[in-house]
Amino acid sequence: MRSVSLIAKLQGIYWTLTGIWPLLHMPSFLWVTGPKTDLWLVRTVGILIAVVGLVLLVAGFRQRVTSEIKWLGIGGAAGLGFVSAYYPLRNVIWEIYLLDAAAELIIILLWLWAGQRGMAKIDARD
Repeated sequence: MRSVSLIAKLQGIYWTLTGIWPLLHMPSFLWVTGPKTDLWLVRTVGILIAVVGLVLLVAGFRQRVTSEIKWLGIGGAAGLGFVSAYYPLRNVIWEIYLLDAAAELIIILLWLWAGQRGMAKIDARD
């Protein structure tokens, strides 16, 4: 139970921080991640990532990590991880995103590890 709550908190912190970064200081975000054409899209994705991060954080702190929360974490990390690996390898976005792809893979592996250890079923209805 504590493992999945910890994983939800870790992913929640990471996603909340990375999601709000372009909202708080776009110049530093662009300096690190490279130039972008559509800043409205950067902000939109940032908001969505931050919202999911906050949901994961709340679930983790309340120790209410249901299977839906777990799959939100895994699925979201898989989607972002794919984008963060695929597009740098095609020279569409900067290679710094490969670090995020690695982070997303670690998040997925942590969720799966917790499930292997029989700790993924928190809610009695799962």
